[in-house]
Amino acid sequence: MNIIEELMEPSPASRLGIVAIDADGDRRDWHFGELIACSAGLSGAFIARGVNRGDVVMTLIGNRIEWVLSLLACWRMGAVALPCNTQLREHDIAHRVAAADPKLCVGAAELLGRLPDGVPTMNLDEVGYVLDEDQPQETPASVAAIDPEDPALIVFTSGTTGNPRGAVHAYRYLLGQRIQAEHWFGSRHGELAWCTTATGWSKSARNVFLAPWLTGASAVIHDGRFDPAERLDFAEALGVNVLCQAPTEYRMLARRTELRPLPALRRMVSAGEALDAETVAIFRQQMGLEPADGYGQTETGAVTANLVGDPVRPGSMGKPLPGLKTRIVDGELQLRAPSSPTFFSGYLDGANPIEAEWWRTGDLVREDDDGYLYFEGRNDDIIASSGYRIGPTEVEAALLSHPAVAEAAAVAAPDAERGAVVRAVVVLRDGDGCPDDAEAEALKQELIAHCRAVTAPYKAPRIVDFASELPKTSTGKIRRSALRD
Repeated sequence: MNIIEELMEPSPASRLGIVAIDADGDRRDWHFGELIACSAGLSGAFIARGVNRGDVVMTLIGNRIEWVLSLLACWRMGAVALPCNTQLREHDIAHRVAAADPKLCVGAAELLGRLPDGVPTMNLDEVGYVLDEDQPQETPASVAAIDPEDPALIVFTSGTTGNPRGAVHAYRYLLGQRIQAEHWFGSRHGELAWCTTATGWSKSARNVFLAPWLTGASAVIHDGRFDPAERLDFAEALGVNVLCQAPTEYRMLARRTELRPLPALRRMVSAGEALDAETVAIFRQQMGLEPADGYGQTETGAVTANLVGDPVRPGSMGKPLPGLKTRIVDGELQLRAPSSPTFFSGYLDGANPIEAEWWRTGDLVREDDDGYLYFEGRNDDIIASSGYRIGPTEVEAALLSHPAVAEAAAVAAPDAERGAVVRAVVVLRDGDGCPDDAEAEALKQELIAHCRAVTAPYKAPRIVDFASELPKTSTGKIRRSALRD
């Protein structure tokens, strides 16, 4: 199997694949013929830089066409794509490099400067040279015959008990997205779909362009930051039919903008964390559409959804996707791994995920009489904020690197727009758990700024509290549940 042969080449060369909007708002349409040719040329440049089948190619690119072409070039030749979020800091990137050993990293020059020494690079100017038809080109890679179990994609988890782990997805993951694309994402032939997520997350690789293409639709990519005031204007001007956003984006739109029906928009979907029923109701009342929530994990891909054709159940993560088998054991949602074509192959550290037939998600749910599932919380300590899944240990490590901090714990605090924000509870080195008000406020801001400097900004706490000690178990582990309570 190879998605170039099975998904792209059977389509007309004139089929619209990507509508790319740059940071200045300028539009450039990319059709399938051009996408195939340019990604083929890029695969030749990868080979010339030492990339072979099975090697890892890392990307540090935002929502730009070079990101799409890099992934397609990898999948054409049988290389393994490792897309990374552009907000990652040196420590985050070094961890990924050590785990994945990329043979090449493609990205913006300023981001490539965050790499540890020794990683070969290809900046966007060099990519532009390859895409220039007037320049000499390397011989493109042949379209490789790929086994469905060969590795295609690495996505790093958020890290709940330690550093993030690289989840390896096989080639079956790519075409296996057809289930969620048809039954949840819901784009149709000839339509335009916009999944707004940043690159580097599991939802980006599968829903920014794969899901639209698998349903005959075209995809929008926008190299710009989220601005609530312009999001709906932008969608209306482009004629977007399907809009996929994070719950935080829906909440901000509901509370900060004046909603209105859009002539072309007929479906909205949401994933990343639970979308509250109140926000769904606001969209129903003011736009005539209800965002359809869905659920999945980095390791599993999409698992449940408010399905196409069914009424949206506000506050619910929906029902299992067709063909996927789930069960609830002691409140925890479990997935029968063999039933899902998008279930991962294993972690980069060599751990095999299938210790038993059923995958324990670690997420607690309840089921209503109609079979709809509702997210109740996690049995670990992940922090779901603004669509990001944040491991507390990463936040704590950043705090502990500050000279004033002796101990630290990170937990989720409820937030009306973001669903939750990171709250840090800090024990200071001098033992003073309650500095005076002026000193405390200054130190809080210093700690927040410190975290933003040493780790990705979305991981930094928005709330900092001081304590004389942290609640712990008898074995010395921090009891984060007590802090949340």
